[in-house]
Amino acid sequence: MKLVLLSGGSGKRLWPLSNNSRSKQFLRVLNSNHEKKSSMVERVWAQLNNVGLSDSTIIATSYSQVDMITNQLGQNVPLIVEPERRDTFPAIALAATYLYSVQAVSLEEVVAVLPVDPYVENAFFERVRELEALLEKSDAQLGLIGIEPTYPSSKYGYIIPNLSKQNDYVNVSHFQEKPTEEEAKELLSKNALWNAGVFAFKLGTLIDILLEKGLPIQYNELLNRYSELPKISFDYEVVEKLEHIVALPYKGYWKDLGTWNTLTDEMATNLLGKGMISPDSENTHIVNELDIPVAALGVKDLVIAASPDGILVTEKSASPRIKELLKDFDQRPMFEERRWGWYHVIDHASYEDGQEMLTKRISVLPGKNLSYQYHETRNEVWTVIKGEGEFVLDDKIIPIKAGDVLRVPARSKHSVKALTALEFIEVQTGRNLVEDDKIRLFESWEEIEAHCEFVKLQVK
Repeated sequence: MKLVLLSGGSGKRLWPLSNNSRSKQFLRVLNSNHEKKSSMVERVWAQLNNVGLSDSTIIATSYSQVDMITNQLGQNVPLIVEPERRDTFPAIALAATYLYSVQAVSLEEVVAVLPVDPYVENAFFERVRELEALLEKSDAQLGLIGIEPTYPSSKYGYIIPNLSKQNDYVNVSHFQEKPTEEEAKELLSKNALWNAGVFAFKLGTLIDILLEKGLPIQYNELLNRYSELPKISFDYEVVEKLEHIVALPYKGYWKDLGTWNTLTDEMATNLLGKGMISPDSENTHIVNELDIPVAALGVKDLVIAASPDGILVTEKSASPRIKELLKDFDQRPMFEERRWGWYHVIDHASYEDGQEMLTKRISVLPGKNLSYQYHETRNEVWTVIKGEGEFVLDDKIIPIKAGDVLRVPARSKHSVKALTALEFIEVQTGRNLVEDDKIRLFESWEEIEAHCEFVKLQVK
């Protein structure tokens, strides 16, 4: 059995801690067995490892999340990277072609696709494993996991079983997306299940569907034509068109931590970061990533979340509406985790002549390095404020330490490696200061050193 974890998300439901590059699954706010907090993706990967499924798991994600995943799970986690975000059908199709044409997985192999961020017990993944035998026994085209509801929720989609009952699974009649609470009560009377977003199928089933649609089944070909795929969910493009679908009920703990009110229910503390909550404040949480304190006094049922991207104050019951509030709001991420560390935008200014200034605080972890790159339009000045490292400018490597000031003109090739924990302030000046103004030449330090040595030999 192969598992594909879908890691996507626009980052708006847990704003301001989440953004377009740091979606909810990467927020380190959950309790773990260690002193430090863990993220949803770290928790799920540890659970897959516990039940012996991590070796057969691949994560499907977008370019904007690759650094976050490798930063939290390590460099060896297998990834399928979408060239652009196009919803769940294209993502699952790309994963299927990778398994088929690159890994040479048998068409009879069962593939289970699930979100990267369910908050569940280990038993949930054991239940996912049982879908393999269920598909063989039932000869169904698709297998799902259905959560036995604990109340009539309007937040989840529902799996409606047909009248013919089986001993340990249900035949699926149809689906209903996010009903009203009154409708949900009626669905519960029909033994409906919450849809956990898990799909299991034989690889050949999806390959056949791609062929029917005239789409490539070779990974590289589909990758090149990815922009032609419809932006549509797997549910609408595939699931609703299949005739024989079964579902395994799951009775254990399951929760979607996609909103502030559900996430704070699972936090072990009411205060993360600098802040104070008065004793007469009831059911109130503060999650603060800023270096200034946040205080809550005499309030009830609130979430106060603060990050470089913004500040949110919301009643817990209203928090699911944040995505609607932000639908027309667009700004660059002010905080990002990368494979080498993180950066925080401190200031940004635009001037009448079209020039801009952007100031970042950048932290590079010991032994990590930025890619060897250059920028077309911007100049940079770096002021090292902590640690020691090696700095490369136009193929020359020099040692650096706290107090050094480094100038990086536009089109100058540059990189830095941290020997100890390294921090510097970067001031960018120029026009159109965007993250896309970056031409990468080499990623690894070994490649950079080898190139610089080659240049030295050429000069001799």
